[in-house]
Formats: sequence, C-alpha cells, structure tokens
Amino acid sequence: MALQPAAGAKDLNPRQVETNRLLTDRLASVYRLWGYDEVAPPRVERLDTLKAGDAIPSADIVRLVADEPLGLRPEMTASIARAACTRLAEKQRPLRLWASGTVFRTRAADEGGQCIEENLQSGVELFGVRGSEAEMELLSLLMAAVKTLSLSKAQKPRLLLGHTALMDLILRPFTGVTRERIRTALIDFDRLGLDSMDLDPAVRRQLVTLLDNRGKPETVLQDLASIFGEQPVFTELGRVCDQIGAAAAEQGVTIQLDPTFQPHFELYTGLVFQLVCDGIAAPVVIARGGRYDELVRRCGAAEHMGYGAGFSLAIDPIRELINDTNPKATQEADILVAFSTATRLETAMARQRSWHEQGRVAVMALEPLESKEMAQQLANEKGSVQLDWIDP
Repeated sequence: MALQPAAGAKDLNPRQVETNRLLTDRLASVYRLWGYDEVAPPRVERLDTLKAGDAIPSADIVRLVADEPLGLRPEMTASIARAACTRLAEKQRPLRLWASGTVFRTRAADEGGQCIEENLQSGVELFGVRGSEAEMELLSLLMAAVKTLSLSKAQKPRLLLGHTALMDLILRPFTGVTRERIRTALIDFDRLGLDSMDLDPAVRRQLVTLLDNRGKPETVLQDLASIFGEQPVFTELGRVCDQIGAAAAEQGVTIQLDPTFQPHFELYTGLVFQLVCDGIAAPVVIARGGRYDELVRRCGAAEHMGYGAGFSLAIDPIRELINDTNPKATQEADILVAFSTATRLETAMARQRSWHEQGRVAVMALEPLESKEMAQQLANEKGSVQLDWIDP
C-alpha cells in the first residue's frame, strides 16, 4: 500500500481546511453582495470544452480513461461559459455567476513523469457586457474581495494590467514567424531573444523600450500615445484605471500597466490582469482574469451576447500568504467534558448537548476518569481547552 499522496496532490491538515473554508466563505459573501449567483461546474468535461478553443494546451489537462475524450478541469471559466451559452442562454444579461472548487493541471515532474497539481479556486464570470463597464465592475469587485483577505503591506500587492490590443499595436508591423518570435520574447521578458533576431536596430531599440515601459498607467499611456498616436484602447484603459484607483489605494494595491504583459494561454481577447504579492521566496500570483469574448462565441453565444469576462482567486497560495490567520480566533476556547467513575456517560453527553446549544465547541472524554486532576491533565494535553468536570 502506497503511504504517500500522488505527485502534486495535497493532504491538508484541519487548520488548512478550516482556513480555506473561511476564505471561500468570505469571498462568497462579497460575490453575493454584488448580485452574483453561485453555479457548480463539473470537474469532468469533454476535452474540446476544457481546451477552450485550443487556448489551453492539451498537455496541461489531466486526461481520463473513458470511452470518449474526457479530462479534469484545469480552470472553471470554459465550463461556466459553456453553461452560460446553453442551459443559461435564456437568462437575462448581464449574467453574473460565481463558483468555487478544485482545479487540476498536469505538468512534467522534476524527477520525470507527470505531476498532477490540485488547487482550490474561487472566482466570478460576467456575461453579456460589451463595453469596459464589465472590466470596471470586475476590478472593483476584485478590490472588494481583496479587502476580506487581510493581506499585509509587507506583501506589496500589485495589480498588473495588460491588453491584447496593446500587444497588437506593438506587433502590427510584423508578420509570420517573426511576429510570433517577437511576441514570445516580449511575454517572456526575453531581452536576449530580441537581441538575437535579425531586426533593424531602430526597431529593436523601440521593442526594448516597450519591454521596459511599465509602471503608473497614466505615464505608460502617455508614452504609448507618443509612439502610436491616440488610440481608443488608451482611453478605455485610462477610464478603467481611474475607476479602480481609489479602491486599490485603500487596499494598498499598486496598479501597474505593462503593454507587453500577456498570459501564455490565448484565452483572453481584451484586458488581462494578475494580482501579485510578495511571498517568502518569490512573487505569488493570487488572482488572474480578463476578457474572453472569443471563448463565449465559440461556445455558441448569439452575436449580441458574445461577451464575457471574469477572474479567479487562488485559495491555496492566499492561505499560505496569510498563514498567521487563526480560524479559531473568533471562537471561545474548546471545552472538554469529562466525568468520573461515579457518573454515567449519558449524563456527560447531556452536558455536552447543553454546550452545543450555546454554540460552544465541546468534545467528550468517552471513558470515565479516576480524578479531576487526570481530567485536567488531559485538557492540558489538548491545548487551551476549558475543562467541564462532572462528579456528583
């Protein structure tokens, strides 16, 4: 019998499970305040759905042995978009949905073979809104969610913003293989990759300048306007940043606009963003999202409703960031109900019920003890536990 979990799988201890529940409950309460309804997408889906129109590589999906091509969901957006465009197609737009659950992804293990990563996520999806109002709502909702997470200033939370239209502007002069190589180098922040390409020196200098151009949105947008002239996307991004600026500042979140920031998954077609914090050893991405109109249309949405955007929060990394969170902090001390050899178990269980009716956490010593001193020693071994000793 194997005594270790599968590579990538996790055994969570009771405190970790309780902290996860606490975090997901907090987030759910925020989603509900904003009018989002809970859905529960299946863990198992057809591969063509999970690949999100080839935006997610097959290699990242955990495949199942079955009569039809099935896999475990690597994220929940594609499944929720499918449901929104089929079973929920008649629902009035805007359609606001949220979900939490486990997602699975496969990768090559360090020692060879495949490793399955299992993670808990919570997130929202907004369907049917064409304009930047969707992004403004989602980012405002994200800031409201951040408020419940108790992040510290030392973790330096920062919201990284990008837009596929910005990358399109940068890549507009290029075609074919050169375009893809430049795109990859920009996304990977690969200065050496740019230097190795056969490009006009002036073009290379401009690409390097754009690679380094990230920071305050108003400054970056001014720099981009000086290169590309005024563009509708600049106005759109300026409006979105103005809307969320105050809420972000209130939560200690720095907003950074990066024209070359793009996820490797080609799921998004518009605004893309990540919320990043400083961890103990390296930066940690705790949320990501963006607009994915093309995915919604591939799921069969009518042209006038083919719009979608959303984000997901990674619960496990958040839990590790706030590992000083104590789920018991708001509870009164646990109670140990113990009884002597002169008392019946039924009497002690009745006392336990009385504590439960008061909302107190009470556990039983199921066998009689010889003395109160022995009971107190047992309570001490369990930590800061209040003893309720029954001895007629």
